[in-house]
Amino acid sequence: MSNKTELAVVGAGPGGYAAAFLAADLGMEVTLIDLEKDPGGVCLYRGCIPSKAYLHIAKLLNETKEAANWGVDFGKPKIDINKLRDFKNRTVAKLTGGTGQLTKQRKINYIQGKASFLNSKNLSIDKVDGTKDNLEFENAILATGSVPSVIPGLSIDSPRVMDSSDALELENIPGKLLVVGGGIIGMELGSVYAALGSKVTVVELLPSLLPGADKDLVKVFHKSIEAKFDKILLKTKVIKLEDTGKKIKVKLEGDNLENDILEFDKALISIGRTPVSKGLGLENTKVKTSQHGYVLTDKKCKTNEPSIFAIGDIVGGAMLAHKASAEGKVAVEAIAGHKVAFEPNAIPAVVFTDPEVAWTGLTELEAKEKGIKVKVARFPWAASGRAMTMDRNDGLTKLIIEPETERILGVGIVGPGAGELIAEGTLAIEMAALAKDVALTIHAHPTLSETMMESAEVFFGQATHLYRPKR
Repeated sequence: MSNKTELAVVGAGPGGYAAAFLAADLGMEVTLIDLEKDPGGVCLYRGCIPSKAYLHIAKLLNETKEAANWGVDFGKPKIDINKLRDFKNRTVAKLTGGTGQLTKQRKINYIQGKASFLNSKNLSIDKVDGTKDNLEFENAILATGSVPSVIPGLSIDSPRVMDSSDALELENIPGKLLVVGGGIIGMELGSVYAALGSKVTVVELLPSLLPGADKDLVKVFHKSIEAKFDKILLKTKVIKLEDTGKKIKVKLEGDNLENDILEFDKALISIGRTPVSKGLGLENTKVKTSQHGYVLTDKKCKTNEPSIFAIGDIVGGAMLAHKASAEGKVAVEAIAGHKVAFEPNAIPAVVFTDPEVAWTGLTELEAKEKGIKVKVARFPWAASGRAMTMDRNDGLTKLIIEPETERILGVGIVGPGAGELIAEGTLAIEMAALAKDVALTIHAHPTLSETMMESAEVFFGQATHLYRPKR
């Protein structure tokens, strides 16, 4: 192996491997370093992909129950969790095997190991085979991602207490499951276990599920998810966790609690993620981090050390795979000398539950906090023919519009397929589309995508399938 490389990429998640692949396509000599056998990172191995495989199954289980309302009774499903786990594992293996093959096709030097910086131009690599290597680089991209956060004082060593990675192993289906945290991860994994038969209780410190999402979207989501979960306890705090040998005993603190001590078969801690920026030898470079461990970068994804760039979860902001991938490409183009900056107008966020919740660009919540004047046009799915044929008319599509220019600043959607529909909203924002542009774009009928068009028509008071009396 050559001990020199033009570009070293530390971390092979969606940010790291996207950067490495583009760099190779641009003709750079690339070395990609990660502990896993093939590129993929948390997203492919222990996050996005395995959770979506389970969520697909959860959606099917929910639909078999709903089908009885339409005259089709499938009976009680028989669940083989070993086969479910095998399906998830096969999906992960196919995707990571694919990235491994693409790495070889691009002639990228892939090293399985853990890297740390000796200085601004050299890495020390502890390889999984027990050997050690030093690697000299011209430029490096740091893409080490994040790990599940822990609650100080509540992290107990018990097989009955899981983080998101543990939950995806699907060891068993607990009779009663506590989910600590009502954010995206908690809602997705809670939905999976609820569909498989667990009685799920969610505890959230804040007054609403999905903090950061607009209230009107969360309202629709909450009503639907409440019917699937056993309890949703808002404005409630977990004070203590104790493994009794048979159960997890939980002490709670909050308003209107019927009982502040509950017992569960298992508990899932899902309160967010923490950047992996320690143990990387950053102290041997000029790279600076925030008090919370996020690496500081400029719009070219460059750190305070000119030869080192950083992308993805470790730089903060939206901890999303697609954001990391986009940053990785910007970093590579900056290294290649292109005129580039990471300045997106919209980064979509999706909660892959049933219903799905998605938003992009400016939210109403952000507009209010920043004092930005906006107008909101909402189209309820009760007026959508396609939603009606699916018996899913509780959804909502809304546009957040700048009054003076009529430019679309944000989009929010709740309902089946919201994660796919949000792409049109993201493109509209990035292209600086006006509400009239979306209103005049002919959408196929009957589709859920029409709700984008009709939301724009609502803004002008001319929605075909929604009557608003003139004032």
